[in-house]
Amino acid sequence: MTATNQPGIPAERPTHTVVVPNSIDMVSVLGPGDEHLRLIERAFDASVHVRGNRITLSGESAEVATAERLLDEIVTLVRTGQGVTGETVERIIQMLRTETQERPADVLSLNILSNRGRTIRPKTLNQKRYVESIDTHTITFGIGPAGTGKTYLAMAKAVQALQAKEVNRIILSRPAVEAGERLGFLPGTLSEKIDPYLRPLYDALHDMVDPETIPKLLAAGTIEVAPLAFLRGRSLNDSFIILDEAQNTTPEQMKMFLTRLGFGSRIVVTGDTSQVDLPSGTKSGLRVVEGILDGVDDISFCRLTGTDVVRHRLVGRIVEAYEVFDADNHAAGLADRQSDKRVDGHERRPRTGPQKTERGPR
Repeated sequence: MTATNQPGIPAERPTHTVVVPNSIDMVSVLGPGDEHLRLIERAFDASVHVRGNRITLSGESAEVATAERLLDEIVTLVRTGQGVTGETVERIIQMLRTETQERPADVLSLNILSNRGRTIRPKTLNQKRYVESIDTHTITFGIGPAGTGKTYLAMAKAVQALQAKEVNRIILSRPAVEAGERLGFLPGTLSEKIDPYLRPLYDALHDMVDPETIPKLLAAGTIEVAPLAFLRGRSLNDSFIILDEAQNTTPEQMKMFLTRLGFGSRIVVTGDTSQVDLPSGTKSGLRVVEGILDGVDDISFCRLTGTDVVRHRLVGRIVEAYEVFDADNHAAGLADRQSDKRVDGHERRPRTGPQKTERGPR
């Protein structure tokens, strides 16, 4: 792909023409019904004109340069045979706006696992860093809101490691019941009590392994899905171990889990510290552990945010809105506490009883 400057245009509003190679389908670049073109026009303070395989951009220098990079990334992805959707274009724009040195095409073309014609890849820069951390550390913590791919990517890396014979088995675990694993109060057999809490792990597994082979793998112990309490007292060697919903562990449970690590094993711990379901007054093991283990060699803490949400676009907006709401409430709470301490330069006196309010006739 080539870009050329147009002569006679003022420097502050340059015009560049991007020439897309003839071998590239323009529909793949511009999107069905020009969907990608409209996204580009909305995202950049620049005019975009298309004639054949020539795309002309005019506007502020920085905007035109970033739009050129976007088109280059789209063409690169199309060349690799990957489908480019409107969501893909939005993610590329998001990455380019962060001014990272990593190419969005490199992030979006990193294949982790392929099954039944479907390929699992990271979709954001933080997801790529999370996947790389799992490759390079024995213990990785993936912390972030719902929909950021924490568990799904960890599961994909676990299946990849099993297929490559890097480990002999996969162990998937969760706190079986959010408020302390109290299974006895639930009706049914032990299996019937446990299954609802482990269902999300089974769902992810079905996306990555042929469904007909899963019962055999479970029966052979090659894949084990178990509540956290069932891991107590074990040493797990040559295993890829995932603890999901780790925000609902106590500090004691977190210590118990991490010390199950055996030789030749890897651990990934995932959770969302904003959704702790433990009883009031009980500390979350996931919140405590970073202060204890941060800086320990071969342990990594990866944080994902609302910008890494890969579910429906609206989920990302919901997560971001809640983050803003929580930040505003936190700031308001600090301000209220400060104002309670001092009023007009004097310490506020505590109220000694209910305040009377005089009312006039109704």
